[in-house]
Amino acid sequence: MNSTATTALDVTILSDEAHDIASAITQQLASFDIETHSGDNAFSSNIRIQQIATSPKDIDPHKVSILLSDPDLAAEIIEQCDGLTWCQSTWAGNAPLLRANKRDYILTGLKGIFGKLMREYVFAYLLQHARNIPAFDVNQKAQPPRWKAEPRHPLHGQTLGILGIGSIGQSLIPVAHAFGMQVIGLSRNGAPVEGTEAVYTKASIIEFAQHADHIINLMPDTPETQNVISHELLHALKPHSILVNAGRGSAIDEDALITCLDKGTLAHAVLDVFRQEPLPRNHPFWAHPKVSITAHTAAESQPSDVASVFLKNAKRYLNNQPLHYQFDFDKGY
Repeated sequence: MNSTATTALDVTILSDEAHDIASAITQQLASFDIETHSGDNAFSSNIRIQQIATSPKDIDPHKVSILLSDPDLAAEIIEQCDGLTWCQSTWAGNAPLLRANKRDYILTGLKGIFGKLMREYVFAYLLQHARNIPAFDVNQKAQPPRWKAEPRHPLHGQTLGILGIGSIGQSLIPVAHAFGMQVIGLSRNGAPVEGTEAVYTKASIIEFAQHADHIINLMPDTPETQNVISHELLHALKPHSILVNAGRGSAIDEDALITCLDKGTLAHAVLDVFRQEPLPRNHPFWAHPKVSITAHTAAESQPSDVASVFLKNAKRYLNNQPLHYQFDFDKGY
């Protein structure tokens, strides 16, 4: 005969959007099957939100066992969370926690939700420059207005290079194909990816750049990716090339980028992430005519997305199953 018991998952939420995330979890729980099983026993599980805060100072770290948090905020108290067993991050990247000394817990990231937003972001800017929209806008506003066929560089027949061709990078492939583009990628191991012409490794990164018309950086922040967008890589690009950085700011040699933009080695840089955020007001990127700044907005998560990923992992946690999107502290991703 089956017996029924009740288990609970005590959760601390620490995030700029903590209250919205808590509300989304409560709403989704009503339709979420959280029942778990162990042998002949069925467990009616529930999520108990124990602490909700937007600042680490409002959290008692000694009461934390399951933490749902922005990694920059979690990093401020993580060393004191002696009872922590699992931290579900609200970000895809988790550099602040990966740099911390504490490693005796499971760290999972937020994945599987950013592809649709990244597609919009990347191709909005690629199309803007392919069709030279700013030049036509200037002509229309001129007095008198100018009827002029400005130069364009259609995406059809060009090659999109994706640095860091994981799940988000692969979401760009069908859109690139729809515009008649070829796709090449770069990854740590160079394993083949369906829909690409080739996948390179860091050892062949210059060859990768030489074959690309435009490059998108989506790599995580690891020691191997520091300044990977170097003077040498930038000089291997074409004068019409667009660089889009939606990965990590540490990937770019900033002085090299400014120099190459000034010399016309590449046409434009679209920058969403930076070494220091907010980007300092006196940073030369702000005033550079060939730089577009988008203030870390390329693919922002929504509280409902965070809640959904967390609840799916919570069910796996209660069933003693491996969690999705788990980080390897040694590898940094």
